[in-house]
Amino acid sequence: MNLSDKEFDRIVRRALESIPDEIMHHVTNVAITVEDRPSPELLEDMGLPPDEPLFGVYTGVALPDRSVSAPDFFPDSIILFREPLLEICETIGELEEEIAITVVHEIAHYFGISEERLTELGYG
Repeated sequence: MNLSDKEFDRIVRRALESIPDEIMHHVTNVAITVEDRPSPELLEDMGLPPDEPLFGVYTGVALPDRSVSAPDFFPDSIILFREPLLEICETIGELEEEIAITVVHEIAHYFGISEERLTELGYG
């Protein structure tokens, strides 16, 4: 699928609006951004092969790991990777759904849910 950055951003906004308020209400100080692809260094740091399609990543300190004595100065972030998402999706509807699933997956990491538990829940 081929979309302009502006069209992709519009779909990201729609996907974010589709995520239930019960989830988004509890997410604070998290920036959601878009990059073309994950860097080779990021894939290596995550233990993933260079050709692994990574759709998104959460960076920051998960809520259960935070300390009241060490305040947050910078927002956590969820980075969506445009090109892998476009490569796997065939329709706008699929893209919007995959973006929403990816964001929920990364929000789960913000709440401290492990990759293994996400797989058990069907969000792996």
